[in-house]
Amino acid sequence: MVTQALPLRRFARAALVFAAGLGFISAFSACDKMPLLAPGGSVITIFPASTTVPINGEVEIVATVIENGTTAAPPTTPGNGNGNGQQPGQQPTTTTGTSTAGAGTPVQNGTLVSFTTTIGRIEPREARTQNGEVRVRFMAGGQSGTAIITAYSGGASGRSEGLKVGTAAVERVLVTASPQTLGPAGGTATVQARVEDVTGQGLSGVPVNFVADAGQLSSSTVTTDPGGVATTTLNTTRQTKVTANVGGKTADVTVGLNPRTGVTITGPTTSVPAGTPASFTVNVGSTANVQNVTVNFGDGTTQSLGALSGSTTVPHTYDEAGTYVVTASATEASGFQETVSTGVTVLPGQPPSIIVTPSNSNPSVGETVILTAQVSGNTSTIVRYEWNFGTDATPPSATTTGNRATAAWGSTGTKVITVRAIQATGPSGEGFGTVVVKP
Repeated sequence: MVTQALPLRRFARAALVFAAGLGFISAFSACDKMPLLAPGGSVITIFPASTTVPINGEVEIVATVIENGTTAAPPTTPGNGNGNGQQPGQQPTTTTGTSTAGAGTPVQNGTLVSFTTTIGRIEPREARTQNGEVRVRFMAGGQSGTAIITAYSGGASGRSEGLKVGTAAVERVLVTASPQTLGPAGGTATVQARVEDVTGQGLSGVPVNFVADAGQLSSSTVTTDPGGVATTTLNTTRQTKVTANVGGKTADVTVGLNPRTGVTITGPTTSVPAGTPASFTVNVGSTANVQNVTVNFGDGTTQSLGALSGSTTVPHTYDEAGTYVVTASATEASGFQETVSTGVTVLPGQPPSIIVTPSNSNPSVGETVILTAQVSGNTSTIVRYEWNFGTDATPPSATTTGNRATAAWGSTGTKVITVRAIQATGPSGEGFGTVVVKP
């Protein structure tokens, strides 16, 4: 009996040692699989590739994770929205939940970052950093609203609150009809609603609800196309007002019947900036005996066109932003008068952008340099350019009607040239350039 028990006891001890070893290996393996998270003091900054996204659209989200850093700048090559409504030049709005001054070093590659959003979804919900950066996609789904996206890793978090989805991004609606005036017996007109964001860019994938007070619409709910335009057709035998509604923002257009004078007026199909001329086309029937046509531009300004027998174009510049109703009243020889109208939306005037380009950016002392002011943006007529070349320049300043001026400098160093462009109407614009004068 003794000789049999001894091997059993040795076997049991060996089994216990083996089991303990397995437990240690299992624990070590579990530790090895623990996710790598951002260390304390890290900063997470979120950059949506666009500030708007259509319903069921998507947009790339870039998050940077900086160890012992401050809020990061937008990545130099953010992903695009893949047709999701991203506009050129737009900068996303980003807020962060942590901020610590320091060196600003990207976290270790493979750091796990998790994402949440108040609407829509993030794919994937977790991603690992590469050079301190992760890229995921926001999938909008069918709900409109402002998405609040949060990224977190360890004790660090960052949040973006500026991504507007669907109708939440709508700033204004513009409605047009073609033709806006039908024949005496009525007919068919194409009605279009352009949906714009605050910058004037069209929003795609947004549902527009149309309502007509007479006649029949081919579709009462239409989704905007890639240009932000929703189109329906009106068939009517009487004057009809069609109203477009997008997320509480409304606009309307009236489709009338051809009057005895045959007068019509059409204006810009998109919004125009204040200070920039808007063109209106006035037309009367070829057989009508029209003695006078008066145009009221809706801003307190009227213009008499006199006797009219065809079509003419009338420009008008608005000084202030707003929505204006423009009417054309035609009076025929018998005294019968007909009035038609159209609408125009005027955006706030923006100063032009100016860049000064020298013919030689590294001239010698006393060498004459030709300076050119390159103007961009919506501008009216520029009446003059006011130049400042510096106190040691010859001349120190100048005023020109063209966009070029010349100057020379009497000392070495970096010289700053400033120019101000004065418009006939609208705000002035300013720009600058530099030259480095060598001995």
